[in-house]
Amino acid sequence: MRSSEIAIPTLDGPGLLVMPPEDVPVRGGVVPLHGAAFPQRDQPLFEHLARTLTPLGYAVLSFDRRPSPDGDDTSLEVQADDALAAVAALAARTEAPVGLFGFSQGAWAAALGAARSADVAFLALVGGSGVSPALQMRYYTDELLRRAGYGEEARAQLLALRVAVEDVLRGTGDRQEAADLLAEAATQPWFPMAYLPPELPPPDQGWADMDYDPEPTLSRVTCPTLLIYGADEECIPPEASKEVWRRAARVSGNSDVTVVDLPGCGHIPVEGEPPVDLDFTVSDLSPGYTAALHGWFSRDA
Repeated sequence: MRSSEIAIPTLDGPGLLVMPPEDVPVRGGVVPLHGAAFPQRDQPLFEHLARTLTPLGYAVLSFDRRPSPDGDDTSLEVQADDALAAVAALAARTEAPVGLFGFSQGAWAAALGAARSADVAFLALVGGSGVSPALQMRYYTDELLRRAGYGEEARAQLLALRVAVEDVLRGTGDRQEAADLLAEAATQPWFPMAYLPPELPPPDQGWADMDYDPEPTLSRVTCPTLLIYGADEECIPPEASKEVWRRAARVSGNSDVTVVDLPGCGHIPVEGEPPVDLDFTVSDLSPGYTAALHGWFSRDA
């Protein structure tokens, strides 16, 4: 692989451009977008993407996600803005169609970019949620408790807690009630799986994208789309997400949506148990995942 750094307008740091081998014609480009816990351009998913796609003639341009000035998640709108700036930079360099790859949180931003600009030639999304971040986190944390063997009582307590904290973040909830629920939950052995702090955030702190509904955005996506889900997905509701995509495709008239389920994989396309502390390498990624990418990006080659 041939790699170099190039500037991307709107971003402070340079992007990492990986080009196909010299004897392989450039047929397209891909800009990958990050999962919530993977803000860096140097990561196994992006390295694997470059290793898989550059032999097929695709250039891959990755970059470090812009940090949020307030320390919260970078907004999906900002992520989409940066993605489109990278698409333009890569298209200018390759003079070829450029699409977006998105993993997890990055799938929301990638789809937003595709809905906003016809310059996005295609989408390839891994673990993309069709529901809001709030609903996705309710699903994820409940699934963690279920898989850990906790019963209905603990799961109901967790749901009530998350709903109460969400309402506080929306500015509509009772802070004292939520604080009491949080204090009680913090004593439970399952609390580390709740993905909540032990104390409520300050009153002026919210979660901007908490109730972002992706369906109207997906209903404006008309480009070819690949959706990859682990058959043992634990982080996002896969069946609900697929149904949202089906409805959205009917609205947009998009007849080129391919869904692939990876046997033995969860949210991260690694077979078996999810990686501890998200620690995995390129070699850990599922051969089925590599085959799915290779097959879809080889179409009409």
